[in-house]
Amino acid sequence: MEKISRPIVKKDHEMKASGKSVYVGDYTEAKNGEKILTGKILYGTAARAKILSVCVPPLPDGYFYVDADDVPGDNNVNIVLDDMPVFCRGTVEFIGQAIGMVAGPDEKEVRRILSEIRVEYEELEPVLDIRKSETAFFDYHYGHGDVDRAFEEADRVYEEEFSTGYQEQAYLEPQGMMAEPEPDGGMYVHGSLQCAYYVKGAVDRVLGYQDKEHGTHVFQDVTGGAFGGKEAFPSILGSQVAVAAYKAKAPVRVIFDRREDMEYTSKRHPSKSRYKMAVKDGKVTALECDVLFNAGAYSTLSAVVLQRGVIAAPGVYNVPNLRVRGRAMKTNTSPCGAYRGFGAPQTFFAMEMMMNHVAKDLGKDPLTFKMEHMAAQGDATSTCGKYHFCVPLAEMIRKIDEASGFQKKHREYDRKQTGRFRRGIGLSLCFHGAGFTGSGERDIIKAVAKLHKYADGTVEILASNGEIGQGLRTTFPKIVAQELDLPLEKVYYNHPDTARVPDSGPTVASRSLMTVGELLRRAAIRLKKEWKDGQEQEVEEHYKEPDFMIPFSLEKFEGDAYPTYAWSVSVIEVEIDTCTGCAQILGAYGCFDVGTPVDENIVLGQMEGGFLQGIGYSAMEQMDYDGKGRIRNNSYSDYLIPTAMDVPKLQAILHVEKYPYGPYGAKGAGELPLVGAPPAYLEAVEQALGNPFRLHHIPFTAEETLMKLREEVR
Repeated sequence: MEKISRPIVKKDHEMKASGKSVYVGDYTEAKNGEKILTGKILYGTAARAKILSVCVPPLPDGYFYVDADDVPGDNNVNIVLDDMPVFCRGTVEFIGQAIGMVAGPDEKEVRRILSEIRVEYEELEPVLDIRKSETAFFDYHYGHGDVDRAFEEADRVYEEEFSTGYQEQAYLEPQGMMAEPEPDGGMYVHGSLQCAYYVKGAVDRVLGYQDKEHGTHVFQDVTGGAFGGKEAFPSILGSQVAVAAYKAKAPVRVIFDRREDMEYTSKRHPSKSRYKMAVKDGKVTALECDVLFNAGAYSTLSAVVLQRGVIAAPGVYNVPNLRVRGRAMKTNTSPCGAYRGFGAPQTFFAMEMMMNHVAKDLGKDPLTFKMEHMAAQGDATSTCGKYHFCVPLAEMIRKIDEASGFQKKHREYDRKQTGRFRRGIGLSLCFHGAGFTGSGERDIIKAVAKLHKYADGTVEILASNGEIGQGLRTTFPKIVAQELDLPLEKVYYNHPDTARVPDSGPTVASRSLMTVGELLRRAAIRLKKEWKDGQEQEVEEHYKEPDFMIPFSLEKFEGDAYPTYAWSVSVIEVEIDTCTGCAQILGAYGCFDVGTPVDENIVLGQMEGGFLQGIGYSAMEQMDYDGKGRIRNNSYSDYLIPTAMDVPKLQAILHVEKYPYGPYGAKGAGELPLVGAPPAYLEAVEQALGNPFRLHHIPFTAEETLMKLREEVR
């Protein structure tokens, strides 16, 4: 094991375990001692409607009603497009859109006022089905080769449609943000968030602060989980509390309850993907993919979610002729956003299932068929970039087979099974592009990181990446301490405050450790060379795209979408009870290449947690909207997530292929383990049900299993 990989106690462990950590909901007063006003949002109750009137009851002294008329700057939340208003302007576009906010000193009174507000609507016909939507927020096309000719010359052509549902991030701490006016005319915004500079940019525009000397500064409070759900939404909620604080001239805080959080915040994009595959002489010669993502009522992060999804559409395979189209469609439902995997789980699921089905139809073993088509180092990627580094899937398959007995069990379970209990085992091959998609790091983020050495020899890390449970407050100091030959207690990393730290980019895309961690490593090397005892010093490093990369063009959708890739091989073994339809997971095995682990325990925890989330996405996390566009599953009594008891045998195996441009060879880790679970799970269920069955959607529940078994009886 590398020295850097040796596990240590996480730096924030004691504070969290003892209950001393301060979350946004824990503050009893503002930083200037002022009482905090409680804010509650007035939500639209129609999926699509014109607002004819809003009747607010008389407000007691010290209580405020805030809406679009109170926005001093631009009434748009800056995410990717500026299409989502802070408070709605004339129409609501989904159930749960913010019309206004009531703020005041007593929460019970705020709720009373809110309950007495009357909104008159002229309801309009909503669009709820993505196949009926005529509005594409984003539409991407790319491909290579002669697809039409390959289909004309094919021995066989296969066409199937796959669908995936919502997934709720289910973080422990619900959304919460707070805004405090400052004496200099600026605004202090803090809360549970991933991307401090995203919130700052959004609030500055909303308050009209862009050109003012004193604008917004944003601080990340201790954050109880995110999984992507606190990437964009804090920009929305942060803008709303900032407008309320601006009007009230007092601190305002909004903390969601669980039902509110589940019903009105962003989810994973549901998808429908149509795949068409040409086969000649037993090999895949062409692939055509048409991918639809349900973006919801506003675009939020759908551009980059869709980009990653369509890039991953052909999976880990080398397909000589490829045509891909992806669209993020507007519907009058809750806007969707980031979730671990960020568009890739939807399309990897489709491609892996397609490869399974085609292999079976050809009379081939699915794993053998997949291995015949796997990409190798030096091959072109889907976007005509290059796999510049090792593609270790063959060795990882060997390791996972040794751990799980996959090939032996797959042959055994392929025989016709009878009786109440039936078994199946499935395997998937996946990657996750490490870092921000395309030219985002080079042209948009342009990350900067700093080290500040104090006269006493302690070193503070200055970066904007947030600790959201993935261990940055531990791994960043480990990197710096190792390069400086300092005890770990002399290097520290606080939660970021944009008034003090440079913009090192968002805490997304498994980029923080690989990209910003490497900047900090280089800064530490410089600081060591320039070290002067007893003096304060500061060093700064800027991101520079590696020279080997083929520049990515979004307009042409060509080039290196990512500098390198993390790889996974996932195996899931199930036993189905044909009386109840319930699937017991006998074992879940994942082999993951995320480069060098900077802390082995932290990485293994990420692999196990992400894998379990992927199993939930596959098997039980069923969420949908009703005929009026309202999310039906808004509590943990009707939205189930897996626990350790659902997967008592879960094994994560690390395979290391070093990335020379990451710290000590590290690559992005957090998102990878979720991606491969759905196709591995569904292949296992298919095998247990019997070969005639071809399954095409997730989550696949016990009820659906019983329906399939009834088909067998017929």
